[in-house]
Amino acid sequence: MKHHVLSVCAALALGLSGPAEAKDWPQRTVKIVVPYPAGGNVDGAARIIAEKLQTSLGQSVVIENKAGAGGLVGSESVAKSEPDGYTLLLGANGPILFAPEMASRRAYEWRRDFVPITMVSLTPIVLQIHSSVAAKSVKEFFELARKEPGKLTMSSPGPGTTNHLMSEMLQEKLGLSWATVQYKGNAPATNDLIAGHVNFNFDQLSVALPFIKDGRTRALAVTGAKRATDLPDVPTFTEAGFPFIDGSTFTGLMAPAKTAPEIVARLNATLGKILTDADVKAKFRALGAEAAPTSREAFTAYLEKEDTTWIPVIRKANIKAQ
Repeated sequence: MKHHVLSVCAALALGLSGPAEAKDWPQRTVKIVVPYPAGGNVDGAARIIAEKLQTSLGQSVVIENKAGAGGLVGSESVAKSEPDGYTLLLGANGPILFAPEMASRRAYEWRRDFVPITMVSLTPIVLQIHSSVAAKSVKEFFELARKEPGKLTMSSPGPGTTNHLMSEMLQEKLGLSWATVQYKGNAPATNDLIAGHVNFNFDQLSVALPFIKDGRTRALAVTGAKRATDLPDVPTFTEAGFPFIDGSTFTGLMAPAKTAPEIVARLNATLGKILTDADVKAKFRALGAEAAPTSREAFTAYLEKEDTTWIPVIRKANIKAQ
């Protein structure tokens, strides 16, 4: 009988510990895992929000760069972490959506293994062509591709990147054909474009902007609901007549599944304030991105839409991790 009473008391204590701990969170250092090396845009976004979160939460917020396998290594480590609010993921399209689908082993599934907290930033993708290509608009460029199937060449920073998936989707939807040259990263893919070894690519605006500005490449259109601040004369794909093209890259904060709703709500509210701060917005613009806070529900809906758009492209093109 005594043992039974003790067991019941222990169970009650365990049952009550979750809400109590959530109410008192955070009591120690919070870690944000970035599944990429230091120095990239996702890492930059993490450092912007970590600095402000530290002040708002009253606890240290540290960044851990845990790269490998297209973001799988760091993301899986968070998925398997304790759902106590002390280990979070700042992910992007690749680690959250694409990499698990392309891997030989399904390491995690975002709906099952994570709780979306908020979108953090959006970076437009720009269609840019080498200055020697005779096209002044998206329609002219696609018509050129239609007249000369397989002749145009596109540089991609790697299989399964947003850039690559946009290319695959467009060829399928518009009945076009061009040659895709895969590179290991943005730098060599961009270098061969500006040297004229390939004709065009889809790239993050932050990477492409210097070459567009100095005339070595020409921007034809950008993704997103509005024109890029730095390229006010370049139309969106919707304005150019192609509303189905939207391959913006995002960053978003995720927690392990079963993280207490109180912790998720506090993080969402805190980041909502941080990401509307003028100084923070300016720092994101310096990265070529826009701060993009959302409700948890809106971020989840965005992930569902992206999943529905891009996972079929990966499967149809049979894109595998390399």
